[in-house]
Amino acid sequence: MAYAGHQFGYKVPQLGDGRAINIGTIDDYHLQLKGAGLTKYSRQGDGRAVLRSSIREYLMSEAMYGLGIPTTRALAIISSNHPIYREYKSERGAIVLRASKSWIRIGSFEYFSDNGGKDAVKKLADFVIDEDYKHLKGKESRYKDFYFELVDRSAKLVAQWQSIGFMHGVLNTDNTSAIGLTIDYGPYAFMDQFKKDNICNHTDREGRYSFENQPRVVQWNLKVLTNTLSCLVSQNELDEINNMFMFLYNKYYFENMASKLGIFDQEGTNINILIEDLLDILEYSRVDYTQFFYKISVYKNIDDILDIVLDRVAFAKWLNRYEDILENQSITKEQRQQRLRKINPKYVLKNYMIQEAIDKANHDDFSLVKDLMKIAQDPYAQHSELEKYASATPQDYSNQRLSCSS
Repeated sequence: MAYAGHQFGYKVPQLGDGRAINIGTIDDYHLQLKGAGLTKYSRQGDGRAVLRSSIREYLMSEAMYGLGIPTTRALAIISSNHPIYREYKSERGAIVLRASKSWIRIGSFEYFSDNGGKDAVKKLADFVIDEDYKHLKGKESRYKDFYFELVDRSAKLVAQWQSIGFMHGVLNTDNTSAIGLTIDYGPYAFMDQFKKDNICNHTDREGRYSFENQPRVVQWNLKVLTNTLSCLVSQNELDEINNMFMFLYNKYYFENMASKLGIFDQEGTNINILIEDLLDILEYSRVDYTQFFYKISVYKNIDDILDIVLDRVAFAKWLNRYEDILENQSITKEQRQQRLRKINPKYVLKNYMIQEAIDKANHDDFSLVKDLMKIAQDPYAQHSELEKYASATPQDYSNQRLSCSS
């Protein structure tokens, strides 16, 4: 599949799937083999995938699905002893069978615009609408409505990323879905110690794709899409919709964060300030993001949480404000925590966990890959035999950066 894209903000007119091959469609899912060999768009590459990156995509796409976040899926993985050369060394190869409702991305529209103009863009837009926005088929305003729905879906998606602490790592326009999915897993990471400007991709020297910048860069990518759709919808109308992105994102984000704290009735509360103050404390205290919200879901007394916070005085003051708000909620503590345990996962797949599984798999031991898949598919369960993975990330492995070849 061909596409173009803006990579780190710079236009690349010819990209495309260099190691992913479309093999068919079943039940509205498009199937691909990733790492199966050369394609028309492999350029100087070999069309292969290494085992480490294949395991990462296989596990993380299912982990995101288990968390209820829109994503592509992974159906199967197979390893090989065929040598793959990356970063001056030989590695084991692998192929992932992956599936998605759509593999079309903003970069696809850029490519069609550059190589076919209005007619090509119209054909691609109709194809996407026919497949994934069926309720818009035949409407006179379908192209405008498609763009609005994509902006809304994308704002909702990034709000989910931010609230769960997920970093994509390389949000180029060719890695931004035309239907609002998490797509193309590379140097991703879940947040370890909370840090707003955390960068998980060591190639991203300027922090373009840092954690806190993800909403702005997705809006920027959607702005690029307006340049191709402007042959079908007026630029002013598209710009007005694009300008709504941050409003929609903030709405979804603070709703998600309020739910993570068990504040289901926000009337009369200044929830945004409460959340922003909490994030400042988490960052200053270097708190493990996932562990903190899980403890909020199950704590019996204040000491259960104070034990993981450095600035105990500031957090105790914040907790008093928080509990004052909770007293005005219409549910009991037991009811709230029961709901929270379905919102705040006990487990997310941290990079150090996946690396441990990769190391074992390189020695033909796939047991941890299978165990982590159990966590991925049900991150809210207890999984008592895997309890150690609910702990904070070990200091030596916290907030490490990975390469795009990951």
